[in-house]
Amino acid sequence: MNAPTTLDHLLPELDLAQLDALEEEAIFILRETAAAFERPALLFSGGKDSCVVLHLAQKAFKLAGSKKTRLPFPLLHVDTGHNFPEVIEFRDRIVAELGEQLIVAHLEDSMARGTVRLASPEESRNGHQSVTLMEAVDEHRFDVLIGGARRDEEKARAKERILSHRDSFGQWQPKNQRPELWTLFNTRLKPGEHMRSFPISNWTELDVWLYIQRERIELPNLYYTHRRDVVRRRGLLVPVTAVTPPAPRETVEQVAVRFRTVGDMTCTCPVESLAASAAEVVGETLTVTVSERGATRMDDRTSEASMERRKKEGYF
Repeated sequence: MNAPTTLDHLLPELDLAQLDALEEEAIFILRETAAAFERPALLFSGGKDSCVVLHLAQKAFKLAGSKKTRLPFPLLHVDTGHNFPEVIEFRDRIVAELGEQLIVAHLEDSMARGTVRLASPEESRNGHQSVTLMEAVDEHRFDVLIGGARRDEEKARAKERILSHRDSFGQWQPKNQRPELWTLFNTRLKPGEHMRSFPISNWTELDVWLYIQRERIELPNLYYTHRRDVVRRRGLLVPVTAVTPPAPRETVEQVAVRFRTVGDMTCTCPVESLAASAAEVVGETLTVTVSERGATRMDDRTSEASMERRKKEGYF
């Protein structure tokens, strides 16, 4: 029988040269995006992918060690009102430390305007973010949004181009996407249209965690092991919160967990884990066979087409 391989022995054997190539490609895409469009914005939620994109943007546009330079675009976050408090606190602290401009579009403002209507108070707000996002695009006249979406997350995002065209209604139409041969991008837009730019589109979840470990990128503490009250529901660990209370016959357990993604509390679930560092998360990621969205998002389990439908409505 083969002796088990420890993480300390495994990590040095991984080919990390690909991280340099991925970083170079992402910085190139960021610079091309900033040069080609007049009013870009970087989507920043405080999640791991947006933290990586923000770190890459710092490398692309700011002088090393200088706090006087700023990014050539603001940060934008769509707040559903049901985000994890730890993530919101982290978001605000990081933005303040970097001295960047943060624009927060609140879904509750859309509800007050009547542009978002919930079927019931208990309905998840996650799927309604598209309306608030498009209202922010119109208000600030953004012509490109830079995001942290990756092709390996799920089937609909696997169809994405690096520069994803959105029509005048903010909708993603597969037949209208432009070819991207030899890293040449067609950035022409008609009035009312805009683009989404995905610098880490070609990265995998493992690449992201390896890069976080190498660059020592700070993340919300939810990404590492902690004890949390959860209930087991349809194969998922549902966190017990004010907006996700346990059902009458469900048993509340306190389990050591971490989050693989941190979205709206109403649809984001943790996984059991004792990983307390990025290196330990890498070790766990090497063994998983399901993407973080498939393993932890309740809203993406209802239908394989759910994400594609929401993307066509203007979702990230």
